[in-house]
Amino acid sequence: MPQPSPRTPTGIEGLDAILGGGLTADRLYLVEGTPGTGKTTLALQFLLEGHRLGERGLYVTLSETASELRAVAVTHGWNLDGVELVELVPELELEPDYEQTLLHPSEVELGETVRGVMERFEQFKPKRLVLDSLSELRLLAQNPLRYRRQILALKQFFATRSCTVLVLDDRTSQPGDLQLHSIAHGVISLDQSATGFGAERRRLRIIKMRGLSYSGGYHDFAIRTGGMAVYPRMVASEHPGAAPQQKVTTSVPELDHLLGGGLVAGTTTLLSGPAGVGKTTVAVRCMVSALQQGHKAMYFLFDERLPTLLVRSADLGMDLQPFLDSGALTIRQIDPAELSPGEFAVSVRRSVENGARVVLVDSLNAYLQAMPEERHLTLQMHELLTYLGQQGVLTIMILGQHGLVGDIRSDIDLSYLADTVLLLRFFEADGEVRKAISVIKTRTTDHERTIREFVVDRRGLSVGEPLRQFAGVLSGAPEYRGDPGPLLGPNAQAVSHALGQGANGVDDE
Repeated sequence: MPQPSPRTPTGIEGLDAILGGGLTADRLYLVEGTPGTGKTTLALQFLLEGHRLGERGLYVTLSETASELRAVAVTHGWNLDGVELVELVPELELEPDYEQTLLHPSEVELGETVRGVMERFEQFKPKRLVLDSLSELRLLAQNPLRYRRQILALKQFFATRSCTVLVLDDRTSQPGDLQLHSIAHGVISLDQSATGFGAERRRLRIIKMRGLSYSGGYHDFAIRTGGMAVYPRMVASEHPGAAPQQKVTTSVPELDHLLGGGLVAGTTTLLSGPAGVGKTTVAVRCMVSALQQGHKAMYFLFDERLPTLLVRSADLGMDLQPFLDSGALTIRQIDPAELSPGEFAVSVRRSVENGARVVLVDSLNAYLQAMPEERHLTLQMHELLTYLGQQGVLTIMILGQHGLVGDIRSDIDLSYLADTVLLLRFFEADGEVRKAISVIKTRTTDHERTIREFVVDRRGLSVGEPLRQFAGVLSGAPEYRGDPGPLLGPNAQAVSHALGQGANGVDDE
């Protein structure tokens, strides 16, 4: 039985994960992308990883100078002393006296360039080699046939010399020209696109990789100080699990009654309602209860500033600072204009791998802005929520809706992905703006189907008795159906009791 070919790690963790461990050793690979997509950064990391493993590396440049490459390395904090840098175009060839007229320049220069690559290889005998870039060879060749022959000659030369080669190309060929794709053992394509606001989006795709089982499709990546970071696309089936489903109480008995006993680990809970109705407060109350029961939590904060969240939660009797100090709670403030969906998914996965049993996303509206196409957001969230469910994580998501009363709409409907949906609404009664909460569905328990008022004050979250004397609460325009008579007259006490308060009411913040 043939043994699998050895792997050559690229030094980029996410890319090696996509490739299942790295590139097949001693093959020629094409890395293509328009200028600025990160080809040089990837190539330098590839050579530096080889140096770390004791493998000699050679960077042959036909366009950039060695000083330019060292300048790129400095911006990332790298030292290229262990990598050989060769500028293949001598200054002599650029002088006018060097020109000859007997042969066409392309015939002479192309042959000399290819021979120069081979000579430098024999001189340094590297284990890893980068050739930057093929666009220069394409210009020298001037016709596809000569160009293809020279690339094939290079491939045959390296095939017998135990060297893994990356050739870079900036896609200056004619659209649809796939000559390099057919010659190379594998093809890695880098793309970047500008958004209407915020940082550009960078993605890579493995177009071809002979003999390897790799993760297909687009994968987000970013280039920051320290190099390229690749975020593999979330595939839930690659992370199986069967954690037991345990109930996590909210520490609010009336809310637990609504939920049929509490929230269930391994499920997703969606809190939906208009701005200011108390979605974050209810979510934080559930998270704090889980923290008090010994679970670790991860809070992804998109909308609110972290200092504001900490002060407000402490004022409502839900101080988060002790949990932050103990390490039980981690809060990550996220700028959706700077974060790709792939990076967010990887952040969630890493938090779970570090022990988080509760994940709170506040809110999906901001996450939606990071994913321009709703169809892609739904697919991303489906994979992410499936993964979290398989790992036994309690997921709490917040989705803001447009409007305050009457016709209330969402940017996108994700309720079908959630196992439990809590609906929060404003309504008016007795000349006051009130808040109501109800459970629309749960897939794991027999939940209560009533509508209850809730209030938020310095004592925390309080949930009242079911609003049985009202109709139309969810529409925002309820009708009181209690005993006949003026609402503010003899029945005021009955109305207050129906709302779950005393006769004087409760100040709502």
